[in-house]
Amino acid sequence: MRRLEGPVGGGASHRAPGSGTPGLVTLVGAGPGSADLLTLAAAKALAQASTVLYDHLVSEEVLALLPMRAERIYVGKRAGHHAMPQAEIIQRMLRLARSGRDVVRLKGGDGYVFGRGGEEAAALAEAGVPFRVIPGLTAAQGAAASCGIPLTHREHADALVLVSGHLADPNGRMEWDALARPRQTVVFYMAVATLPQICAELVAHGLDADTPAAIVEKATLDDERCLVGTVGTLPTIAAEEHVTQPAIIIVGHVVSLHAVIGEAQACRVAAMA
Repeated sequence: MRRLEGPVGGGASHRAPGSGTPGLVTLVGAGPGSADLLTLAAAKALAQASTVLYDHLVSEEVLALLPMRAERIYVGKRAGHHAMPQAEIIQRMLRLARSGRDVVRLKGGDGYVFGRGGEEAAALAEAGVPFRVIPGLTAAQGAAASCGIPLTHREHADALVLVSGHLADPNGRMEWDALARPRQTVVFYMAVATLPQICAELVAHGLDADTPAAIVEKATLDDERCLVGTVGTLPTIAAEEHVTQPAIIIVGHVVSLHAVIGEAQACRVAAMA
């Protein structure tokens, strides 16, 4: 594997503007929210950053680690509002790098897990722009650990499935029969609006409506909420509690362990030193 030498990424470039040598793009996973959960590599990249393209799900706590001098460019997406289309984000990133500037592309969670990091890495590779990738903890990992819900457990789950909850595909590619199988944990991302449909489809395809399920809002942050119910009751719970994005839905018998592990945890992951 080709390794790029030099600083972890995003620092001031020694290239002269207009020299024709592109800058280095560092794709950074910001983790689920709490700055305490950044990797060391991510923290170093942020400390050296001069130009940052950041998404909606990057927390203020993480952004506070950027140098005051760093140029911050918001390119976030949220339901019903995209600050910049994905194609334009990629072109903006390429233009900045081709001008000789080092760029940090900062994404919530892990860029390669429903973060379109693969699309951006492929575009950089095709354009011949040097880049590196710093992974981050996924939202599923952060939410599960913070709430005391192990994603896998020998007595409850032999498999872990991560699924986009947008359900926007008109061709209906969602494999509900596979998602409704027993002895697995299924985690739905970006699924608050489609939660009633998800639960109805799971039951219609054979999953017991009494299967434990949870929704975790603002995982690992100070105002995190973890609401537990079943596949049959979770849509009503989420509606009554006015749950909003960002939130993660966890379905499977591992959720039953929240009553044992979650209540016994001395402190949440976000509060750990």
